[in-house]
Amino acid sequence: MKLFFSILFIVLAHFSFGQNKDIQSIQKILSNQITAWNKGDLNSFMEGYWQNDSLVFIGKKGITYGFNKTLDNYKKNYPDKSHMGQLQSDIISMKPIDNSHYFIIGKWHLTRSVGDLEGHFTLLFKKINGIWNIIADHSS
Repeated sequence: MKLFFSILFIVLAHFSFGQNKDIQSIQKILSNQITAWNKGDLNSFMEGYWQNDSLVFIGKKGITYGFNKTLDNYKKNYPDKSHMGQLQSDIISMKPIDNSHYFIIGKWHLTRSVGDLEGHFTLLFKKINGIWNIIADHSS
């Protein structure tokens, strides 16, 4: 019985450590995105996204498929620093779906000279080749 609890503790500790490492990696990506956005650097902001034609972005204008199209839409809708403003983001929920997927719910706020914006988002992260990527984003 003592051996059983020892093995159970090791398994749970390993699972918890792995989750914490994944959470830290995802939080770093989100933090880097905020920093890039607030510098006006959309290319660096997009580094958190899956660079693939299957990336899905859902916004108020509908569904966009693909990394390049998503980047183009960001550049069109946020053409300069006054439109980008300063981004703040709060995570409401961060839950693992399995070992290679996380589901994130949060809220965002842009402080801008052309008028503030705010809303909520859901992100689906997937670990691809050992790296976490946003594969789906629904922001409203």
